[in-house]
Amino acid sequence: MRKLVFLLLISAVLITLNSSCKKKERDMFAALYGVVSDFATGTTISDASVLLSPSGKTITTGSDGKFEFEKLEPQQYTITIQKTGYQTNRKTVTAVVGERVEVNVTLNKN
Repeated sequence: MRKLVFLLLISAVLITLNSSCKKKERDMFAALYGVVSDFATGTTISDASVLLSPSGKTITTGSDGKFEFEKLEPQQYTITIQKTGYQTNRKTVTAVVGERVEVNVTLNKN
């Protein structure tokens, strides 16, 4: 009986130590998010193409002009935003482990 109690106690300690040593997923990755808007009016721009380099990921802004890239490796990225009728704009940003970095971008009409 003492051996069983001892083994259970050791197992509980090992499980606790193992789970406390693991990094949480949010601590291992970074995120970039923001809003694309018209430079002159401040109106948000929907359906703009947002390309993230060097990852090659591309997303489209929502009806509210918002975009977000999650679970990124921490490094420097270039965000390229394109929309028909607007000049392309680029921003360089550094993604930091465990952080959500805000990147708001404006576009000028052609």
